Amino acid sequence: MKTNYVCKKIILKKLFFILIFSVTFFSCIKIDLFEKQSTIPSQQWYYTDVPTFTFHISDTTSLYNVYIILRHTDLYNYNNIWLRVGSDSPGDSMHYQNINLVLANDSQGWDGTGTDDIFEVRKNITPGPLSFKKPGDYTFSIAQIMRENPLKYILNIGVRIEKIKM
Repeated sequence: MKTNYVCKKIILKKLFFILIFSVTFFSCIKIDLFEKQSTIPSQQWYYTDVPTFTFHISDTTSLYNVYIILRHTDLYNYNNIWLRVGSDSPGDSMHYQNINLVLANDSQGWDGTGTDDIFEVRKNITPGPLSFKKPGDYTFSIAQIMRENPLKYILNIGVRIEKIKM
């Protein structure tokens, strides 16, 4: 009976040390990404509301994926959203690109993940991995260019820059 208790105590000590080691080891891993979202006031996105997101790139040898993050309710009236995405690199002017972000399809419903009536979509907006040519601060701007103004039932819009692990 006593040996069974001693064995359990030794096993618990080993598990405790493994847990401490795991937490310490994994807390030191650096995650190479930038993610920020902007809240759309009153769930009504006006043409004049153009959130901007600035981040710093120091590693110009790596490749990155750029995602748009959009949260909306299931009351959103369309299966897509047209966005005007601007990008500004150090020492350059803003360059714009119109993007048709598909949010749903007829056979499967809303894309992304959903909780109750809120859905979040993360879509890669680059045709392939992107390299940033110069170190420094980069800025992305995102405007809605749908025919409806304000565009209702949009909660958040954001950007995610993720370094690709090789």
